[in-house]
Amino acid sequence: MEKPVVYFTNMRARPGLNLLDKLRRLMKAAGFESIDMEKQFVAIKIHFGEPGNLSYIRPNYAKAVADYVKQQGGLPFLTDCNTLYVGRRKNALEHMDAAYENGFSPFSTGCQVVIADGLKGTDEVLVPVKGGRCVKEAKIGRAIMDADVVISLNHFKGHESTGFGGALKNLGMGSGSRAGKMEQHNSGKPQVQPELCRSCHACAKICAQDAIGFETGRARIDHHRCVGCGRCIGICNFDAIENTDYTANDELNRRIAEYAKAVVQDRPSFHINLVMNVSPNCDCHGENDAAIIPDVGMFASFDPVALDQACADACNRMEPIRGSQLADNLEHCGHSCGDHFSDSAPGTDWTVCLAHAEKIGLGSRDYELKTV
Repeated sequence: MEKPVVYFTNMRARPGLNLLDKLRRLMKAAGFESIDMEKQFVAIKIHFGEPGNLSYIRPNYAKAVADYVKQQGGLPFLTDCNTLYVGRRKNALEHMDAAYENGFSPFSTGCQVVIADGLKGTDEVLVPVKGGRCVKEAKIGRAIMDADVVISLNHFKGHESTGFGGALKNLGMGSGSRAGKMEQHNSGKPQVQPELCRSCHACAKICAQDAIGFETGRARIDHHRCVGCGRCIGICNFDAIENTDYTANDELNRRIAEYAKAVVQDRPSFHINLVMNVSPNCDCHGENDAAIIPDVGMFASFDPVALDQACADACNRMEPIRGSQLADNLEHCGHSCGDHFSDSAPGTDWTVCLAHAEKIGLGSRDYELKTV
């Protein structure tokens, strides 16, 4: 059986050739034009970025992809689903305002923005997962399931619960309705280390479930309310909140893989990872920390598993950036576990997601890399 091919181009742009030109060349080399898009609805699954975060993908890249789709006769739209947490993307109206504020408008990208799970995050389709072991029916935003073709345009970066976020994270967690996100997140609950808590209340402000109180002067998490989203872990500047049940992150990664399969099974899909501004946490944060490694480049493939594996391998070949969360953790611990993402977010293991995705037939971790 032939290995899936992942195509790569670096971030060098000499006079007469800009990065958007290089993205188009990358997509063409990867076989983008082989997809029949004539009069087809094409969902470009993207993360619009929480306002205040500046590491998300620039809308210029989304326009380049949408323009290419239109040139192939397709009808593109940019899409994402509403969030569980407190922020400005928890319902469709605020979500679209946030997208426009961050530059994703029909005027700047050449296509419409559609929030896939509707006004309140309840417009979903129950999709049986072929080969699924954790999820019987994934709850996917209706507009994403109504599309004829799915393209994932992903900012490849670190993540406080899954190690990194790439194609599978954007497709799986990102395409889940609010109930779907709840289903993926509900296997683990973080704990507070009282001796490290400074009572800054940042965790309580970011908790959408009102699960964090301060009855004793230190944060306390009500596990009856908590859904295990991990946002409090990422927001705490004092490392006072941790995940003591690391198997919960593993279960989260497996569910993400199954949700991703629900999105792409039985229809054409194509996937692009932009490995730049590799921040340590998700773009769902209203801020972004310094990048943990230098920019790597752009990757594309029909196989989202091979794509994420190739990007992780490329990232692990890079030197950590001094002053980043990764470099600080390595200096503090005095040793490395051999993986930048696990060193940046201890207790995470992204390989679980990719291994499970391969097991259920979503793709292959064994790939061939071609440079464009």
